[in-house]
Amino acid sequence: MIDYKEAQGSWIWTRDWTDTDRENGRIVYFTKTLKYDADENSDGTYKINITADCRYKLYVNGELVQYGPAKGDHKVHFLDTVDIGAYLHTGSNRLDVAVLHYPENPKVGNHSIFSFDTPGLYLEGIGTDGWTSRVDRTISFYREDKRFSPLQFFEKQIGETALSGKEGEDDWHPVMIRRNEEMPEYLRAENLKARPIPAMQLIHRELALPINTVDPYEETEFVLDAGEEMCGFVKMSMRGGEGAEISLLYSECYEYENAKGDRTDAENGMLRGYTDFYRVTEAFFEKDHAPEEPAKRTTEGSVEKAAAIRAGESTRENTAITCIEPYWFRTFRYIKVTVKNGSKPLFLDRFEYLETGYPLEVRTQVQTSDETLAPVWDISLRTLRRCMHETYVDCPYYEQMQYIMDTRSEILYTYAVSADDRLARKAIAEFSRAQRSDGLLNCSYPNKSINVIPGFALYYILMVHDHMMYFGDAELVQSVLPVIRRILDFFEERVIREGSMQGLVGKTGGVNEKGELWSFIDWAQEWMETTGMPRAGLHGPITMESLLYILGLQKAAELEEYAGDAEQAEADRARAERVRRAVRDICMDEEGVLTDGPADAENPDCRMRSQHCQVFGVLTGTLGAEEGRRNLRKSITEEGYAKCSVAMRFYLFRALEQTDLYEYTDGFWDIWRKMVRNHCTTSVEAEFYARSECHAWGALALYELPSVVLGVRPAAPGYSRIEVKPHPGYMTSASGTVHTPAGDVKVSWRKVGEEIEVEK
Repeated sequence: MIDYKEAQGSWIWTRDWTDTDRENGRIVYFTKTLKYDADENSDGTYKINITADCRYKLYVNGELVQYGPAKGDHKVHFLDTVDIGAYLHTGSNRLDVAVLHYPENPKVGNHSIFSFDTPGLYLEGIGTDGWTSRVDRTISFYREDKRFSPLQFFEKQIGETALSGKEGEDDWHPVMIRRNEEMPEYLRAENLKARPIPAMQLIHRELALPINTVDPYEETEFVLDAGEEMCGFVKMSMRGGEGAEISLLYSECYEYENAKGDRTDAENGMLRGYTDFYRVTEAFFEKDHAPEEPAKRTTEGSVEKAAAIRAGESTRENTAITCIEPYWFRTFRYIKVTVKNGSKPLFLDRFEYLETGYPLEVRTQVQTSDETLAPVWDISLRTLRRCMHETYVDCPYYEQMQYIMDTRSEILYTYAVSADDRLARKAIAEFSRAQRSDGLLNCSYPNKSINVIPGFALYYILMVHDHMMYFGDAELVQSVLPVIRRILDFFEERVIREGSMQGLVGKTGGVNEKGELWSFIDWAQEWMETTGMPRAGLHGPITMESLLYILGLQKAAELEEYAGDAEQAEADRARAERVRRAVRDICMDEEGVLTDGPADAENPDCRMRSQHCQVFGVLTGTLGAEEGRRNLRKSITEEGYAKCSVAMRFYLFRALEQTDLYEYTDGFWDIWRKMVRNHCTTSVEAEFYARSECHAWGALALYELPSVVLGVRPAAPGYSRIEVKPHPGYMTSASGTVHTPAGDVKVSWRKVGEEIEVEK
């Protein structure tokens, strides 16, 4: 056996690589026969190290074992250690690796997958001898949208893939071995980083096919229902069907022409989504069965099938199996399969998929007196699972991008149900590498494109503060404090120094795609025309960015104090107090309500009101206890306030909790109760902007029920002290087990009159 500690890895690549291949997304297949004797390997392990630029899928004897590497960037590239021992048998074994390489240009490839112009497959512990390779030029990747296409992994395929088993020896080429010096520094063997997160899970599932045979020249379509939003590697096995054109449309739900309602309404709704396209060539089939002449269509459009069927009476037994198997996982609840058949019968064998995602181990359980929240918990948990992969993602269907604001919430939900911080630590490190020269962070990362929302950088500080409170890792805090200081300096440099708006954070951005910086706050219905930004931002500074700056400074002060720098902590608090006073002086109207911009501005947009400003006024202490309580009530019960959408409900709930108005959460759960009634299986992006059916900032119940209703939270960094302080609100009882970094905490409480009896 190989001594893995002594084994040296190498980058290899195909010799069949052209300039045209370099300019397009391409799949390259590598294959090798491995001799193995189980009797000589007593422990049954066979570990190899593998990575690729930019993606790989490793198969052993036709079974997908692992895919990777975990997403990195041009500074960090990850190396996977994979034990293939369980997949080997004595004798000859076939190893296949399918490598996907995108050009460096993000306009051609997936935005969150980094690549280099010198592609390669890195192997260690398996040797480079005996490998052959082939470029698959039957597959092309297309832009899913003309305007914004961050995925670009949907496929158009004509012909058979290289892993079909029907290729000839002439199609394969010996590999070339790259010198380590040829690779960029971050890809050199000595600089590859160990994978910091577990491998993604692969769970086999199957969908029943409603039909098994499609006659020659027949056109048909059918819909497969997974029963819930799912992420998985799909595979449709079939035989025959020369010339058939097949498309797979992946959809999250049924929807109406201009709205969404019952997500299962197949009678009145339609399926929309992205599609893979395939055309079957003669290479799929036994040529002995080719018909002497094609069938003819009648004037009514039907097909005279008899001659073609007699000439091509191939059966499942004597026709080769072929598969439609897209490279990247697909997100779907429904899959519409459309077939326009050619001159041979098409036999459909199986439709299966491998469910994939981060292997989240949920160990927190909660029951409450509000039974309507049980299905909300289920929806929330499924949403979080679908948004956890090699990074957290905003949505698994449309973008698969890791956004800072989304990720802060997703991380808290993960802590609350599993106390697992491995993906969180990776996210914190990634966002630190996303810092620009001006101090801001790319709001989504890994990302090869520029995408900056100034306020999102401040949520990064909250993210680090959360980790401090749950895990108390002083080394991590110290490592990112320089990043945090530069974020805060960006906003400090933009504080207005003179004039009527002195002390506020000045205008930083605007409407999306109208400039480099986008001042997004929330998908509030009232802000849809300005792409999620208060209308005050069309004219000058917005109050919310000053409030976010205050909150960032306050949390940074606690981080600095934890790191032992009391002087810097005091300086942060002094800055926060200065901006806090400016907000009160300039952005508070005659009724004591915080406005979206300067309250005495001539333009009425600046004097508009939002729930958001009252919420963050409470969270930052800009509003006093009674002021905050009054203003929050007004924003709930009165018209004229932009309302917090799904994304901002977490912060609204924190303000309600802080002002002893938590009973109002009953009404705010209605949006999730409506999701249940409409048969959603995951949380929508926003009530009035339900493009995405799965956005994990909406998995609020995962935090709210264990951390607030049961009341289990860290009272000091690293969970060194545990707080158990239930907030019943409108509920009468609750019980459960909360898994924390300090262990399991069991809580049960019930209301008796005006008192709460707690067992813990």
